Amino acid sequence: MFTSTTRLSRHAVFVAAMVIGNAAFALPEAQFQPVFAQFLQATNGDENAIDRSAEGFNALLKQEPTNPVLMAYAGAATSMKATTTLLPWKKMSFAEDGMAMLDKALAMLTPAHNAALQHDVPSALEVRFVAANTFLAVPGFMNRAARGNKLLGEILTSPLLAKAPLSFRGDVWMKAATVAVKDKRTDDARKYLNEVISANAPQLQAARAQLSALAS
Repeated sequence: MFTSTTRLSRHAVFVAAMVIGNAAFALPEAQFQPVFAQFLQATNGDENAIDRSAEGFNALLKQEPTNPVLMAYAGAATSMKATTTLLPWKKMSFAEDGMAMLDKALAMLTPAHNAALQHDVPSALEVRFVAANTFLAVPGFMNRAARGNKLLGEILTSPLLAKAPLSFRGDVWMKAATVAVKDKRTDDARKYLNEVISANAPQLQAARAQLSALAS
């Protein structure tokens, strides 16, 4: 028969082990941020940064193979490599490999990932947003748009979004507005753009410009 003190002690050990285990998923930001900066350059049109970003995140992933954030970014960067070649078979290989990594990253998510790993952004949201952006960007014949829209909807309705940094929330609202415009849901687009403006997010000027374009 265990005493209550023994049970509490074992519970404390279990909690401590979980905390230590979760901490092990994260890389030092000093390692993560330079590769993340290359990823942002790649998404902003710097083709030379695509390979560096993919190589960097795949190298980091080897250090922390159970980190879903690293898996998601490695998958997204690998998918972008499809734009760097003219060979159809290579395009498909890069795209399919990237999609598989993103699927794996999403499958790795647990309630423990409601906390942040690499950024101040809850990991469950960051992984979903990286996947949604990628799924919505790949050609239609890959049949990923529906899942991309579903993931974006999950982020928008998640209670975790209110706890995320304002810059991340702004990115989410801007993406939602872009998708809404594409789907001819003008009222929804205005709603998301006004969220950016009301919150005074870093994307404020871009939101105002898009809102003005919708009015014309």
